[in-house]
Amino acid sequence: MNRFTKVALTGSAVAIAAWGVGWIAFASAIPNAVNDATTKTDAIVVLTGGRGRVEAGIELLRGGLAAKLFVSGAGGRTQLPDLLPDNVPISPEIQAAITLGREAEDTPGNATETAAWAQRESIASLRLVTAAYHMPRSLLELQAAMPKVRIVAHPVFSSNVKADWWRWPGTASLIAREYTKFLVSWIRIWIAGGGPTSDTP
Repeated sequence: MNRFTKVALTGSAVAIAAWGVGWIAFASAIPNAVNDATTKTDAIVVLTGGRGRVEAGIELLRGGLAAKLFVSGAGGRTQLPDLLPDNVPISPEIQAAITLGREAEDTPGNATETAAWAQRESIASLRLVTAAYHMPRSLLELQAAMPKVRIVAHPVFSSNVKADWWRWPGTASLIAREYTKFLVSWIRIWIAGGGPTSDTP
């Protein structure tokens, strides 16, 4: 084995070990509760992509925590009933307060779409609703896209994502993929000049 190969193998081992440590730290930082369930904001923003998110946003809207609800990533032809179980009633007043964003296809797109809507609506604060495991990356992207907007995290918890994630290969794999995406976002934002924020893990 020549010197170059030894250096390459050592570098790879160090990178893998660093990724593993970061993965564990990332998993530990995933929220396991809603830390602030009472602060009112100008708007509620829901990122589509998982069960329970839109329903949670509507319940917060009904509870008076904001006057507007923006659903990012709804898709071109999607209507509000398509995003909800059949047993969730929507009054005309609630429906009138909900806007569907139809352009975003991923989390960076959610951030861009939400920032544009927030600027149009003069939003200074928002409550962000997404899955708990998705919250760190979502906060990173949205904070970079709208640094002057105050964001309150409101994670949603799925029964399919286990708190004792290390015991469940499916959950461990999901978090590993999310951590890798988080790193890619972090690097992209850093290169673009936005840099990481102090509130992200």
